[in-house]
Amino acid sequence: MKKPALLLSLMLILSISVQAQLKLPSIFGSNMLLQQNTNINMWGWSEKGKPVEVDPSWADRKYSVKPDNSGKWTLQIPTPAASNDVYTITVSDGKDKITFENVLIGEVWLCLGQSNMEMPMKGFKNQPVEGGNKAIFKSKNKNIRIITVKRTSELEPQDNFIGEWQEATPETVKEFSATGYYFGRLLNETLGVPVGLILSSWGGSWIESWMSRDILSREFKEVKLPDSMDDVKEKNRTPTTLYNGMIHPVKGYTINGAIMYQGESNYDRASQYPRLFQTFIKETRKIWGQGEFPFYYCQIAPYNNPPEKHGDFNAAFLREAQYKSAQVIPNSGMVVLMDIGEENCIHPRNKEVGGERLAMMALAKTYGMSGFAYESPTFKEMAIEGGKAVLSFDNAPMWLTAYGKELKNFEIAGEDRVFYPAKAEIKRSRIEVSSDKVGKPVAVRYGFKDFVVGDLFSTEGLPLSSFRTDNWDDII
Repeated sequence: MKKPALLLSLMLILSISVQAQLKLPSIFGSNMLLQQNTNINMWGWSEKGKPVEVDPSWADRKYSVKPDNSGKWTLQIPTPAASNDVYTITVSDGKDKITFENVLIGEVWLCLGQSNMEMPMKGFKNQPVEGGNKAIFKSKNKNIRIITVKRTSELEPQDNFIGEWQEATPETVKEFSATGYYFGRLLNETLGVPVGLILSSWGGSWIESWMSRDILSREFKEVKLPDSMDDVKEKNRTPTTLYNGMIHPVKGYTINGAIMYQGESNYDRASQYPRLFQTFIKETRKIWGQGEFPFYYCQIAPYNNPPEKHGDFNAAFLREAQYKSAQVIPNSGMVVLMDIGEENCIHPRNKEVGGERLAMMALAKTYGMSGFAYESPTFKEMAIEGGKAVLSFDNAPMWLTAYGKELKNFEIAGEDRVFYPAKAEIKRSRIEVSSDKVGKPVAVRYGFKDFVVGDLFSTEGLPLSSFRTDNWDDII
């Protein structure tokens, strides 16, 4: 046999041998947490045609499946109710055997986004997480499990990733998403069941990076898709690449819902964002195959985007795009962060507020708890009474408050479309807005700038989103 032919034969034999090995992706492993009271998905690879047997220690039976011609197998396994019981799962094909130890059953959530989701409990360099070190110190909890998908940008969909499930300890929590951890911690404390968190995030990423080639090519002809690595100028800002490397490998792992903190990198294209974001959520739900599972997200916090660096765009339009999306996306919700933004840092240090607001929304809307406020007040309508604009709001049963301070974020305009700083007074659940410079009001804006410090809240302490009553320069 000639050398090239011999080499080819050896490579083929090696390939078949490797494919025949029993393997599961990294999303399955010791210390993992599985969703309770459902049929979870499990999958892996083995020798085609040879049965694979899965033996979960909580069940009184084993589950068997035959791989397809490619060696891929998938099956569903019923899970019990959450508890503090620790389980094992053994997977065997008769030749190889893999055992996963220290497995818990509870509530699983997917955590997605860019740097404000990625920002770990230990903070970024010179950018702390407020109270982070104390929270890390107290974080040891065997009933919180975390896994981080390593940042990976790929041209083609991947079947696996680098990462592993870990128990919450100071050593592991300090490296994990602060927003995600605070979210999971409150769920664990309130529900009294184990919680698992899957983190897939990359700072500075576009929403298009998290979407598949199929959906972008079909519905967004204006988006340029990469054909080769030469087209990947920025790994986190190239369409489809993060979907391929960081979503595709974990899609289908059974979850209860998802949280997301993204948008800062799309603020200069706010007109496009609602359709992109809504399509992203629709696609994510579709590929997971769990119907319209809960999807909650953070509205981006105010930040003074430097025009010389970021361009002359007003991020309030992106906040508006996110707000409008929440009104049309089923089983979704948006938490407002107008009160924690920082003028010169795009990463608010108070991550506990955002994480816990997401958790409170989930506890109310997903887990059916009640007796507390979880949605910010929202602008309802405007009426003109004399020389004043009178605004009314939803989600304000206990009325509104500025904590005794003067409201400074309202502007008012007449038919000339020139906005002036306005006097605003709280009248129970309504706001009266006026200015000596505007005799006949036509439009009002609140906090409609890159950076403001939110100063209007529900009595329960939830901030009002920036909004406008006009559609001038409307880009949505």
